[in-house]
Amino acid sequence: MEVFGYLIPYVLEWCNLVVRWLHVITGIAWIGASFYFVWLDNAIRPPAQGSVLAQKGVSGELWAVHGGGFYNPQKYLVAPAELPKKLHWFKWEAYATWMSGFALLTIVYYFNAQAMMIDKSVLDIGSWQAIGIGIGSLVIGWTVYDLLCRSRLGQHDLWFGLAMFALLVAASWVLTATLSGRAAYIHVGAMIGTMMVGNVLMLIIPSQRKMVEAMTAGRVPDAIHGKKAKQRSVHNNYFTLPLLFIMISNHYAMTYRHRHAWLVLAAIMAAGVLIRHFFNMRQRGRTEWIYPMSGALLLLFVAVALAPAPPARVAQAQDPAAQLARVQEIVLQRCVTCHAVQPTQAGFAAAPAGVMLDSSKHIRQHAQRIYTQAVQLKAMPIGNMTNMTEAERSVIAAWFEGGAK
Repeated sequence: MEVFGYLIPYVLEWCNLVVRWLHVITGIAWIGASFYFVWLDNAIRPPAQGSVLAQKGVSGELWAVHGGGFYNPQKYLVAPAELPKKLHWFKWEAYATWMSGFALLTIVYYFNAQAMMIDKSVLDIGSWQAIGIGIGSLVIGWTVYDLLCRSRLGQHDLWFGLAMFALLVAASWVLTATLSGRAAYIHVGAMIGTMMVGNVLMLIIPSQRKMVEAMTAGRVPDAIHGKKAKQRSVHNNYFTLPLLFIMISNHYAMTYRHRHAWLVLAAIMAAGVLIRHFFNMRQRGRTEWIYPMSGALLLLFVAVALAPAPPARVAQAQDPAAQLARVQEIVLQRCVTCHAVQPTQAGFAAAPAGVMLDSSKHIRQHAQRIYTQAVQLKAMPIGNMTNMTEAERSVIAAWFEGGAK
């Protein structure tokens, strides 16, 4: 087995690729279905009183055209008089999205926790401790959310929404104080995703089964099951935009490397909820521009707040060749374990983002990226595993700000 040990990072890279691809596909299917059915609920209109549809118990319908055909979806107030022989259930999109997401979390973060989850400048902990914090956050998040839904607070949408926002902000604060910023963000996203799939698995599908079982037994289904399922479905709808941001946040270190990363995440999540609320209201026939404008202003405020200071143009303090040689020495010692043709850092089969820094030519080519990641954001080395010092970051800064020659 040791003979093939060198292949482990390569195999994990392929697992990452395939599982990530699957996660994106199933996520599109799930979130697309969620958006569609919330739009449908908001867009349907009640049939005329006394009409055939009204007598059948239809609470709303609409006509649509798509793909060269006409569609006429109808929603029943409780259930149709007779159970259809073939009934489509929307559940596997959710289950497959969560399972592929957790598999991806395991491949990228748990299999390489030392590099991906731990930042010793935040908290010096072991890999298993970091993994325990991550998994524990998912369990605690779902438990608290579900209890809040079942409490009296769950009957008041606005207050419940504010309580949930406070819960997610608190979770963001705790996680950014214990894990690396990147791992903290992704676990807030995993917490939201767990709440969403928990809603489908533990309440939406069971409620729908109870309605089907009642009809099969010849009873009129209790409308309360439909109302409970609808409430959780709406929650999932509002979760989607914050979750989608978190899914791509690992590409934007300016957000999760900020000293107040939890506050940055809170503001972006709030913007997502406001924008989603605008679309939900517009589908009901109300256009309230205050919501997307508020969301856009929040994002603009975050962008301005995170903007780096302009680099100071300094006089060349020493011979450019000697300065580059010193920078190269630092990069070779602190960065090339990952950023090489064949990385030696465990868990990396190829240089991240294809950036190689194993020559002076490559260092000059990627000067802006080195300065941004190592000096401005201090996002690299990842988790500062190679212990780049502040003095070394200052050397890189002086070299770049002096012209990167």
